[in-house]
Amino acid sequence: MTKIAIPSRDGQVDEHFGHCGYFTVLTIGPDKTVAAEETFAPPAECGCKSNLVNDLLGMGVTTLIAGNMGQGAANKLRQSGMTVIRGASGPVHEAAAAYLAGNLADRDELCMAHGHNCLDD
Repeated sequence: MTKIAIPSRDGQVDEHFGHCGYFTVLTIGPDKTVAAEETFAPPAECGCKSNLVNDLLGMGVTTLIAGNMGQGAANKLRQSGMTVIRGASGPVHEAAAAYLAGNLADRDELCMAHGHNCLDD
């Protein structure tokens, strides 16, 4: 089974990975349908400067679908072995379905907002 994490807010892909409302974690069955869903509250600090990657790995997450994120966060996630897809938007389940159908690829979108883009992490 595959697990996908998506930074979320009110059922939508949250544009701010490191400061999202919560993560929706979807367990995907062999038939590429959602077998289970759970939510995970992120740490208060910036995503790339927290233990978030280890927390997601501990949950079995292998893919992260996001709106955008700093390069440091993307690097940490990829170095851990996770697949990172940036550039998603809209409802969480639609973003996951697009990825599973092969219709969502990484758009290399970087978040430079908030003055803490984590480029050096």
